[in-house]
Amino acid sequence: MLSPPLALVLGLFYGLSFVHPYQADSRHLSKFLLQASVVGLGFGMNLQEVLRAGRSGFVYTAASISFALIFGLLLGKVLRVNQTASILISTGTAICGGSAIAAVAPIVGAGDEEIAISLGTIFILNSIALLIFPLLGWTLHLSQQQFGLWSALAIHDTSSVVGATARYGPVALVVGTTVKLTRALWIVPVALGAAMLKRSKSRIQWPWFILFFCLAAVANTYIPAFTNFWHVLSNLGRLGLTATLFLIGTGISRATLRTVGVRPLLQGVILWILVGVTSLWLISAGWISF
Repeated sequence: MLSPPLALVLGLFYGLSFVHPYQADSRHLSKFLLQASVVGLGFGMNLQEVLRAGRSGFVYTAASISFALIFGLLLGKVLRVNQTASILISTGTAICGGSAIAAVAPIVGAGDEEIAISLGTIFILNSIALLIFPLLGWTLHLSQQQFGLWSALAIHDTSSVVGATARYGPVALVVGTTVKLTRALWIVPVALGAAMLKRSKSRIQWPWFILFFCLAAVANTYIPAFTNFWHVLSNLGRLGLTATLFLIGTGISRATLRTVGVRPLLQGVILWILVGVTSLWLISAGWISF
């Protein structure tokens, strides 16, 4: 009954108007629902498209992630943002938002406050992106393929990429989700690199849901006898995504906005605009394509 953007708006209205009685439970549930929804969406994907995106996008994905990390860390130094929070914000912007932050946080020894600051920054920008990206895409007359690719490169979290592209069109949804999940695989080498630099022995939180997404795509591609069942699971994934976005919205409270502060939010906004404008220009110029 509700579109993903409307679910997010309702969640934000609740989060900013009332005190959430089950904040911690909501965070855990939203994380589980997001991962389960992504797996469900995998049953609507074609494995050949996923592999093609991985091969064709390897070079520009590596370049864009390196670009975001380097400029993010430099920007954090200029703005005098706490170093650990700066690393988390840069990593979240470069790869896949909250999932990347969750993977890297224990490796760099981040405290609860630093994690809250970085997640708050990313969640606020995700909420904004989900609402304004489709409007910008229509205004700029982007094709569905262009918009899906841009969303995957410039929006932080997988949930917001899926929400924005689902609103733009079915082709944008396939392109955006495929490229974003391929990009999310870079959590592993980046986390390993962070562990080597910090000489951390902390356990890396592997994004196992990506493996199940690939298995779901395998099933949808090579077991056509269950096409109707895969379609049901894919629809359940979209429904789960809508619920996830509502829960994410309820987690943005006035206290979260106060905790984030000006400097980390400014770092996140500037880096996000830089990544978004640069990737859009490269896509429009034909340097990056799906």
